[in-house]
Amino acid sequence: MESEMKTNLQFVDLLNEWDPFKLKNGHYDTEIADTIQAIHELDQPDKLAKRIQSIYEFSFEKTIPIDQCLKIAKELLAIKDNDSCKI
Repeated sequence: MESEMKTNLQFVDLLNEWDPFKLKNGHYDTEIADTIQAIHELDQPDKLAKRIQSIYEFSFEKTIPIDQCLKIAKELLAIKDNDSCKI
C-alpha cells in the first residue's frame, strides 16, 4: 500500500511537471486524478495516450497532440512497471 502511494505521488509529480498548457503546478488536480485512474486501468501506451488526450481535452477544450500524450504515457507506464517489479 505504501509503495502504491509513493508511485501515485511520482505520477502526480511527473504530470505537474508536464504542464501541457503552461498553467503551473496545482491547476490540473482533476485531470491528474483521472489520469492516475487510467494508468491503473491501462497497460498499453497508445490507449493510455488517447485517454490522457481525452481527459485534458474534456477539461480545457483544447487538444494536446497525440505524440505529446504518447510520450507522457510511456513515462507514466515506466513508473508503473518499475513499481510492479519491486518485491
